[in-house]
Amino acid sequence: MGKIKLALLSGGRSSEREVSINSGNQVNDALDKDKYQVTRYDPAMDLPRLMATAADIDAALIILHGPNGEDGTVQGLLELLNIPYQGAGVLGSALAMNKLVSKQIYEKAGLPIPAYVAISRNDRVPADELVKRVNLPLVVKPVKSGSSIGMSIVRDESAVSDALDQAFLHDDTVLVEQYIEGIEITGGVIGNDTLEALPLIEIIPSPDHDFFDYNAKYVAGLTEEICPARIDERLTEKAKTFAVTAHQALFLQGYSRTDMIVAKTGIYVLETNTIPGMTRTSLFPQAAKAAGMSFGQLLDRLIELGMEAHAKKTIL
Repeated sequence: MGKIKLALLSGGRSSEREVSINSGNQVNDALDKDKYQVTRYDPAMDLPRLMATAADIDAALIILHGPNGEDGTVQGLLELLNIPYQGAGVLGSALAMNKLVSKQIYEKAGLPIPAYVAISRNDRVPADELVKRVNLPLVVKPVKSGSSIGMSIVRDESAVSDALDQAFLHDDTVLVEQYIEGIEITGGVIGNDTLEALPLIEIIPSPDHDFFDYNAKYVAGLTEEICPARIDERLTEKAKTFAVTAHQALFLQGYSRTDMIVAKTGIYVLETNTIPGMTRTSLFPQAAKAAGMSFGQLLDRLIELGMEAHAKKTIL
């Protein structure tokens, strides 16, 4: 059997472009060149080349983050080109990318979430009213952004307006959410029809960071990550169940990673990532490693799952 002709997509035009390129470089290095003939594409400039060569591509590996990469747009293009790809399809990608829609779906699925208010750019709510509706401290973040870009934790009413302005730089709709103090964890899920919940990871940003922000995510040494998370067996199983429930409720496939907070009052679901970070030290690969999968084996599995899902759709 010949090599799988693999299109590796990274880069793009979102604010997470550099993260995507770095992840793409590490993924490219880890892919078994005895199995794959890898061709790289940057959607910021290479979409015409991708379309022109589509007939020669066996599968795509999407290592993109944020709008025009993680939101269903690239997935839709690959569907039209009849190219298998890993992870969520058009619907699931779009649902999970929109934090407001995903919260509404979590609620319908019975998942506990922090109290929140959604505000559009043209419907600004006075700071004192927001504080009444969502008590301080509160979290302000764009509805459709990743890597904590545009996100702030607000502990004083006087800082609400600046936090909103910062978030509106990245989106027309912003969430103002109750801040939940507790242990930050993340739960990975892998599989198509049969889902496996991976070991949980506990995330501890350095004391200089209020939360797991962009720098804490990507600057080495700023965050301690512990796998498996140091919570008891009952909470561990509950959090894994929540990760699987979120994955299913959002109509995802292949893999996902759901962020949660373990507080004194219970576990709260924050958001779900459909294309988690993919460097060797990113959270999802760390969880997979704890489950017995090397980085290369994880990439193999994701490609297999994508091709399997595509073959099933083709048969149907």
